[in-house]
Amino acid sequence: MAENVKVSPRFRRLCIQFGNILGGESEIDAGPVCFVTRMTNLTETILGRRTRSPLVQMQMFSFESLDKAGRALCLGETAVHQNQVNRLMSNLRRRGIKVTALHNHWLKENPRLMYMHWEAIMNPVVFARRTKDSIKFLG
Repeated sequence: MAENVKVSPRFRRLCIQFGNILGGESEIDAGPVCFVTRMTNLTETILGRRTRSPLVQMQMFSFESLDKAGRALCLGETAVHQNQVNRLMSNLRRRGIKVTALHNHWLKENPRLMYMHWEAIMNPVVFARRTKDSIKFLG
């Protein structure tokens, strides 16, 4: 975590817990924003070349604007294979999380990838648990 960002001990503890639930590396950026990254095991080719790029492999999650009631703006994104889109979207929506975008980033990738983004105003721990439950089938 960034040492030069001034945050409350509560926010720092919450960020560590958020990252632990999601199984990723947490850091705190100016704002403060708790930002968590996690690598996937997607095996892809783009233009016929194998890729392990973080631009393809990385899942990202964050929370910020924490209020006194413990609710925050919580965001998430991941790449998914095209045939996993409906299941992930249903999983998130069933848990009260809004899916805000679904799009591609690359051309001629194999298998076909789509990128999904989601958001909620809720307790970050609740968001992290609901997100973890929603994405666990991805592997």
